[in-house]
Amino acid sequence: MQLETQKFYYTPEEYLELEEKAEYKSEYRDGEIVPMTGGTTNHNKIAGNFYAYLKFGLRGNNYDVYIGDVRLWIPRYRQHTYPDVMVIKGQPIYTGTSTTTVMNPMLIAEVLSKSTKNYDQGDKFLYYRSIPEFKEYILIDQYQYHVMQYVKTAESQWSFIELEHESAILSLQTVDFQIELRDLYEQVNFAENNED
Repeated sequence: MQLETQKFYYTPEEYLELEEKAEYKSEYRDGEIVPMTGGTTNHNKIAGNFYAYLKFGLRGNNYDVYIGDVRLWIPRYRQHTYPDVMVIKGQPIYTGTSTTTVMNPMLIAEVLSKSTKNYDQGDKFLYYRSIPEFKEYILIDQYQYHVMQYVKTAESQWSFIELEHESAILSLQTVDFQIELRDLYEQVNFAENNED
């Protein structure tokens, strides 16, 4: 006897209504609601370091920097997601009447985990590239000194830079900012990497 699993499909509006009442965050993927896995302490430290240094480095300029709780809507692929860090130039473009969901980041950074790294480097990057303002993608490994940087150079063309040393410097191309990997990974303990 074979058991059938029932799959539910939701509209973006139903997802947003459920998300407002939920005790944990979920992503919306074209009709499906996908619970987000919990982040490790290293994941949190790296995202927090990048956000803090970037926020401080861009002060006085016309940029807003957001960390994990601000939702992103990608209309072309019908995706709601929570990037680890986003930078928006000028005013955010919101979807709907609330200020919880934006649509126009120019830069997105994701801290990679074992369970999300393939998605973050594959389909999610495809979805992000459909955002007209999106020009730079930073992927940060939480298990070793390793950063991948993608920069849009022309229509549908992206350059790739890889950094793998503690003393390497990540120089953003869309904003005037740079950070040494040792600062990005400040207080990260790679020995704790048996977590997800």
